[in-house]
Amino acid sequence: MTQPVSPERSEAKRSEVEGPVLSAVEGLESILAHLPNQPGVYLLKGKGGEILYIGKARVLADRVRSYFQKGHDPSPKTRVLTSLVRDIETIVTRSELEALLLESNLVKRHRPRFNVVLRDDKHYPFLRLPVKENFPRLSIVRRVKNDGALYFGPYVPAGALRETLKVIKKVFPLATCKIDIDGTADRACLEFEIKCCMAPCTGNQSQDDYHRIVEQVRCFLEGRDKELLDGLRKEMEAAADREAFEEAARLRDRMASIARTLEKQRVAQIGPMDQDVLGLARLGPAADLQLLFVRGGLLIGRKDFFWADTKEASDEELIRSAIEQFYNKDTLPPKELLVSESLSDRELIQRWLSQKKGKRVRVLTPERGAKRQLLQLAEENAAAAIAEHLRNTAAEHKEAEELQRLLGLSHTPSRVEGFDISNTMGTHSVASMVVWEDGKMKKSDYRRFRIKTVEGANDFASMEEVVKRRYAGTLGTRGQKALPLPDLILIDGGIGQLGAAADALRDVGLSHLPIVGLAKAKGEKEERIYAPGHREPLILSPTSHVSRLVQRIRDEAHRFAIAYHRKLRGQAFVMPVSRSGKARK
Repeated sequence: MTQPVSPERSEAKRSEVEGPVLSAVEGLESILAHLPNQPGVYLLKGKGGEILYIGKARVLADRVRSYFQKGHDPSPKTRVLTSLVRDIETIVTRSELEALLLESNLVKRHRPRFNVVLRDDKHYPFLRLPVKENFPRLSIVRRVKNDGALYFGPYVPAGALRETLKVIKKVFPLATCKIDIDGTADRACLEFEIKCCMAPCTGNQSQDDYHRIVEQVRCFLEGRDKELLDGLRKEMEAAADREAFEEAARLRDRMASIARTLEKQRVAQIGPMDQDVLGLARLGPAADLQLLFVRGGLLIGRKDFFWADTKEASDEELIRSAIEQFYNKDTLPPKELLVSESLSDRELIQRWLSQKKGKRVRVLTPERGAKRQLLQLAEENAAAAIAEHLRNTAAEHKEAEELQRLLGLSHTPSRVEGFDISNTMGTHSVASMVVWEDGKMKKSDYRRFRIKTVEGANDFASMEEVVKRRYAGTLGTRGQKALPLPDLILIDGGIGQLGAAADALRDVGLSHLPIVGLAKAKGEKEERIYAPGHREPLILSPTSHVSRLVQRIRDEAHRFAIAYHRKLRGQAFVMPVSRSGKARK
């Protein structure tokens, strides 16, 4: 498969369409008349060249022209889209499968207004077991590689991974250290003393015996519980026959612990099957998709995707977009995907997923049996999640409205930026900026700063520096996009920090931006909001909506600043060494 082609190298050279047009067909008829009859991706663009929609097609000419056919009765969404189109760009590919991958990459990069986009760019954690090594050990990774190792996951949320590792560490005496194991170590570590490792590093455990434990861990992670328990039972009986009763008791306890754990996680009695289950629910214009990860018949995690307004998108479009964008990352698909809506291009998606996995992958829409029950479980989770999202959205909107009323703002704030300073006795001074937008913390807009112009522990001067740096150029540097201005600035601190920040805003010509400080009086529980020009602070009730909102933003700014400060302080302890062996200052 070739690499995605950049729009600049598109096969079709398009002339710029200037000025208003009476209809899309009249303004674009020249482009529509010369579309390629090949598979590929099309980009529908607006007046300013912005990308409105990205789609793929088996035959570009047929698909793109279908948007503008006379007598065609489009959906309201398509009608609005075509009325805004002023240019069309096409990228020819060698196959429809290649077009699918390119479409997914471009949607992820450009996030067009009319596409269904997953607001999720995470790489999920997997457990890696390098079975070909002499003494394999489990490790946590976020990228799956074709390196001969076994990968288990993804584990979402990460707490599911921690629980799995906790069980493995308690039940299976597998080494967790990072040293080279060759059997020549002088003494074993504490893990051996507490029976969590059999000390292969000292030669106390043979490689064959160690690999039996590895195979048991593999059976556990793959949900092959019968095979695992039968094997342990035979070992227990053999130990009892040779009167090694302590070993037999340990194996008996291990079997009981494994059986309890597997019973808790079992969700479907359909054998050790690996499946991802996509259940969709709608409530008004909102939609929620629950993705359940089932491995070996065990539910190991789930992922939630929520869209506040998808009334113009069909169920099929939502599920298809979720599949294409989620598996376009390093996430390997399982053997089966269970979906609640039949997909028109199911065969194409199956070919792509199978190619990615290296084995056959099936996409099914079950109507009965255990698989249908599993799909209903995902749909029930989606229905519960969408109701919770909408309740949270209503509560967050109420918080913002109360904040507007309390501070006398001209409109309800949709974007708040919070600042905090962190240092240790004036050393390694740093600052953080976090962003709350439309009810959620927007981590992609977080920024962190090293204090450059202030010596010692001077929080006032440090706050003035960082606020000036943030708003003097809107931080559109080092390849980062310029950030929009906030509706409110929240400073962690009282009158002093607030005054310094207000001076910085005045220096950069943005004194009109609303700004407040948040602090507690010593020994008191109530938060106090300080505003420029007001001698007395506003005292917030600990149970008020406003108090919860500003505390959440302030605490996140504090956490982000502390994390950066600790990182720099830790780096300072690791003093670089020159080739001569002397420490560099």
